[in-house]
Amino acid sequence: MGATPDASALVDGFGRAIRYLRISVTDRCDLRCRYCMAEKMTFLPRSKLLALEEIAIIAERFIDFGVRKIRLSGGEPLVRRDVVELVQRLGSHVGHGLDELTMTTNATRLADHAEALADAGIRRLNVSLDSRDPALFRYITRHGDVDQVLGGIAAAKRAGLAVKINMVALKGLNEDEIAPMLDWCIGEGHDLTLIETMPLGAIDEDRTDRFVPLTAVFDRLSASHRLERDVVGTGGPARYWRVNGSRTRLGLISPLTANFCDGCNRVRLTTEGRLYSCLGHDDQVDLKAALRDGGVAALDEAIRLGIASKPARHDFRIERGATPAVSRHMSVTGG
Repeated sequence: MGATPDASALVDGFGRAIRYLRISVTDRCDLRCRYCMAEKMTFLPRSKLLALEEIAIIAERFIDFGVRKIRLSGGEPLVRRDVVELVQRLGSHVGHGLDELTMTTNATRLADHAEALADAGIRRLNVSLDSRDPALFRYITRHGDVDQVLGGIAAAKRAGLAVKINMVALKGLNEDEIAPMLDWCIGEGHDLTLIETMPLGAIDEDRTDRFVPLTAVFDRLSASHRLERDVVGTGGPARYWRVNGSRTRLGLISPLTANFCDGCNRVRLTTEGRLYSCLGHDDQVDLKAALRDGGVAALDEAIRLGIASKPARHDFRIERGATPAVSRHMSVTGG
């Protein structure tokens, strides 16, 4: 490894300190959620993916630069066979430069890995779950089994992992399930984050037909639940409320109705080694090429370049017939 770099190098041109790295370990997924992917996807050849060792080296340079939180995602990270080895390596840094290592998963394979993830240093998981109704879940995911997911969540709870449910609000599909999902989360002791659908990558449907503004959802929930603003941040884009005096927090991620860019402290590493400083822009720096061609010194310089190019805000918008804000799918960049 190279010398410890100056953490000030991770301050962008707008004075935002970058302390949060999201890593997509694979663009592959065992589900095909309608708002996220086309039914027939072309994934990257495995030869183009970062090796586990390369992911670890890049992540460790970010830790040396001052990143305090890393989230592993995909795609579905648990479809990558060696992901637990990566968790173990990065987990060794928790308490030694890294404050937290987390993962976003669809939980279809979580029952087999929950204990290993907990043993490796993960304490919290985000689980994508847009419906607990078996038929609707299968429709949204095209072929998923919700019992697998619920079993994975239960296994995570037994392993001592805190679970936050991520639910994309979808007009005409799961709107009526939002309040019951919140009540279920209260009963289970989980947090719930609601997310507006984002214009990332071409899909088989028009996202306009499914867009639900979370301002309207919040108004409806406020009529049935006591919501108290929680100012404790997690380094992510959500705004949070405590629900009915319970341990459960309700989060809202509203990239279209409430832009969250002013305090953005995160960047994303794709499964093929490209650093994106903004989810809604195509500007990127090839960290894989830098590392392979020039070693750690070149990698450090590429990281600095990527942070310096971070834009002020994204350009998301939902309009009928409009092309996606960026052509790449969320699974490539990492959710």
